[in-house]
Amino acid sequence: MAAPKANTGLQGLRVAVYPGSFDPVTCGHLDIIRRAAKQFDHLIVGVLNNTSKKPLFSVEERKQLLAEVTQDLPNVSIDSFRDLLVHFIKAKQAQVIVRGIRSVTDFEYELQMASTNHQLDGDIETIFMMTNPKYSYLSSSIVKEIAMFRGSVQDLVPPEVQAALSAKFAEQ
Repeated sequence: MAAPKANTGLQGLRVAVYPGSFDPVTCGHLDIIRRAAKQFDHLIVGVLNNTSKKPLFSVEERKQLLAEVTQDLPNVSIDSFRDLLVHFIKAKQAQVIVRGIRSVTDFEYELQMASTNHQLDGDIETIFMMTNPKYSYLSSSIVKEIAMFRGSVQDLVPPEVQAALSAKFAEQ
């Protein structure tokens, strides 16, 4: 007999997860979040705690920044995970993974990941959203490098993230 599912209050809703490291969250990420939030009853932004990387911001800092920049979106919540994405999806009773695509290179990688996730759990679907063309070049890595050398990231990240980047690099 299967174990009962945890009651998260999301039964019957169309729930999606937008996973990523969000180190830091960019205007490109926020654009995907806003657009995906219109498509689903509930969108969970899942911050990946990737132990093989050395992030600039802690998981808690990234969650806090995401919470600040999405506070006007009532159907968006922020959480974190360090396990397989398919396990996180099941625990959250979500049905869909949302992934942003900037380029053909992104598509090739994301298609491989979507196929792997589908192999691990055939009930999970992945939806690709093309990024807004004005953010097609943008990545968290580029933002961090510009901020590290005191360049302006004003048009690349929300103001809250810009302030956090300035504070973080002032410490170093």
